[in-house]
Amino acid sequence: MAYIKHWADNEKLNKTEKAKLEKDGLRILDDIPHYAKNGFDSIPKDQWDLFKWAGLYLQRPKEDGYFMMRVNVPSGILTKPQVEALAGIARDYGRGVFDITTRQAIQFHWLEIEQIPDIFNRLEAVGLSSAGACGDITRTIVGNPIAGLDPDELFDTTDIVKEVYDFFQKNEDFSNLPRKYKMSISANTKNASNAEINCVSFTPATKTIDGEEKHGFHLKVGGGLSSRPFLAETIDVFVEPEKTLEIAIAVTTIFRDFGYREKRHLARLKFLIADWGPEKFKEKLLEYTGPLPSKGEEPKEEWNAGYFYGIHDQKQEGLKFLGFNVPVGRLDSEEVFELARISEKYGNGEIRTCNSQNLIIPNIPAENVETLLKEPIFERISINPNSFLGHAVSCTGIEYCNLALVETKERMRLIAEELDQRISLDVPIRTHMVGCPNSCGQRQIGDIGLQGMKMRNEQKEMVEAYEIYVGGTLNKGGKFNEKLKGKVAAEELTDVLEELLIYFRDQKTKGESFFDFVGRVGVSTLQDVLDTILGKETDGVSV
Repeated sequence: MAYIKHWADNEKLNKTEKAKLEKDGLRILDDIPHYAKNGFDSIPKDQWDLFKWAGLYLQRPKEDGYFMMRVNVPSGILTKPQVEALAGIARDYGRGVFDITTRQAIQFHWLEIEQIPDIFNRLEAVGLSSAGACGDITRTIVGNPIAGLDPDELFDTTDIVKEVYDFFQKNEDFSNLPRKYKMSISANTKNASNAEINCVSFTPATKTIDGEEKHGFHLKVGGGLSSRPFLAETIDVFVEPEKTLEIAIAVTTIFRDFGYREKRHLARLKFLIADWGPEKFKEKLLEYTGPLPSKGEEPKEEWNAGYFYGIHDQKQEGLKFLGFNVPVGRLDSEEVFELARISEKYGNGEIRTCNSQNLIIPNIPAENVETLLKEPIFERISINPNSFLGHAVSCTGIEYCNLALVETKERMRLIAEELDQRISLDVPIRTHMVGCPNSCGQRQIGDIGLQGMKMRNEQKEMVEAYEIYVGGTLNKGGKFNEKLKGKVAAEELTDVLEELLIYFRDQKTKGESFFDFVGRVGVSTLQDVLDTILGKETDGVSV
């Protein structure tokens, strides 16, 4: 450790901070072989929380001893050996469940402590790691899933992402941050990395310096979701690509040394930025970096929300990348093995994950595309999915997550499939479902956000229910969706959404997006519509 923990003497530190002073979270990696040898009962309860630094959460109920593991996939880029290793872990230890997350990572469930050393060995053998995928540390780096192939990117960010990821991976100078810390680096001009909801983002920009137009990054800081969401603020600096790591270290050092550590719910970088403002943050940043050019120009293209469905030209002449829908991000291990086989047979073996919980198969010679698409697996995993299913995102939900209040993943899939049967629209509706306010399913940026909760029905029974939010986007700097008052019982949700969407269909102009529609008619109008629906369709639960 090469820094001083100047906060160590603060008597108001929360209990997690005090525990981190006694033992760095990454040190749990030293203990796991012992616990694996002696079984789950050998793990003291006061060590359970530290497993997050190894990318492991205890599933619910914790006492049963099953872990969820999240594996880092920087920028979403996976080689065939990596895909096969991940598929093997899911098959051999994870009951076949393979989830793509909203940060391009891979998530497993049902793991037991005895299996973890072998899983670590399998990951290390192919250059993957779960270390730092959870915990108060730098998480996996979200990036452009088509980096290096993207005809629209300002420049290839593959090596930059790797350099920054490798620096922070298992780096104990930065493994005791005030809270989780999420970074994105992308030069995709359509904001595929969802820059505004990350703690720190490097986004594409151009600037003329000494008469020469240079490509580089703008720096956005302080974004994040959860129960108090913030959109990131742009700092008035221009970052040349070769300085990316230096700037990332400086921002992370500021968060480590000045971030709040007394109340965990106020510890994210977004709260420091909200208090300081971008000007004060820039002044502090320059103390670490020295002078930086002021910001330049940003691309003005529309946000693509990380969707790449269909067949696309690559930078490389004659090669295509194909974007596929994975319904709510869930595959089984045999499907993953099959995708690995196909990616090598028709391309170079790569598969890339998207933060829309979907995947891309790149580097397909144009003449191979038609034959590839005839493979049976692509009847379910489609390049041209039905509209609602193709734009449905969901967190893990109560099936595995300790924080979730309701079931989400399967419910979101079934609702989307049903809506596709019932209603047709001329624009897609991005629907994001979450099981709690922590918002791993990024509820706030959906056209429609569905947030789970519990409520009592007329029989005074506790049932699963959802709140509806409308009008989220990350286009043009972003706007979070707004809540409609009223709770909808889970079994009524599909019918209520159908009626709300029929109103949208009947009142919209041709080609009008749901976001633009909400802006035109106003949330209060949609509230009136929902109140009418709830009175008609549900058992009087409008509030």
